[in-house]
Amino acid sequence: MGQHGKHRHLVKCGFHILVLWLLMASAAQAGCRLALALAIDVSSSVNADEYDLQRLGLAAALDAPEIRHAILNGASGDVALAVYEWSGFYQHKLHLDWFLLKSDADISKAALAIGTMTRSHDDFPTSIGPALGYGATLLERAPDCDRKVIDISGDGISNYGYGPDAAFRNFMFEDVTVNGLVILSNSTGVVEYYSRNVLHGRNAFLVVAGGFEEFREAMTRKLYREINDITLGSARPDPAGKS
Repeated sequence: MGQHGKHRHLVKCGFHILVLWLLMASAAQAGCRLALALAIDVSSSVNADEYDLQRLGLAAALDAPEIRHAILNGASGDVALAVYEWSGFYQHKLHLDWFLLKSDADISKAALAIGTMTRSHDDFPTSIGPALGYGATLLERAPDCDRKVIDISGDGISNYGYGPDAAFRNFMFEDVTVNGLVILSNSTGVVEYYSRNVLHGRNAFLVVAGGFEEFREAMTRKLYREINDITLGSARPDPAGKS
């Protein structure tokens, strides 16, 4: 091989190495940016119609065009989703195990699974501490993502078992953010309770729905902020519930 041939060979090898490096860098960048566990309240204060508003509202929020765009157009990787129901001390039901949302088809599958959920329990109290503990345990086997978030929604304060503080002390909540979605109904002081006791971690925030009929709209706003990691200042909601 002449000098020109050796030069061309070296250039070709260098080009292949560069392409391989770029592919490896792209693969590293296209990891998972968010592991999001959505926790739905099925305590005894939630009736059948209100449960359906949560179930169908969450499915519709996930299917919203702005949420699809936020999921699929993140520069730093995919979104992994899990969905579970919570109520009493042991009453937790995993309806959607960790599922990577890599395409429109994946989002449609997740929305269908959520929209067709069958309620697991309906006669147990409101145990937020165990619900958080279940979510933390679920996150321990989540895909390796840059952020880990539990999104817990409910219409009442914890009234059975240990509270959120005990969950934060006894489960793995390092680098885990807990956001809240309060549904205003018959209970009082729920917004203040979530603000003071449930929110946890980096950029934690609270969204308020004026009732179960507003759950879909509130969840859509909440998902948009969580997926895009948007910080709007104070973690406390504004009086109109438009945080």
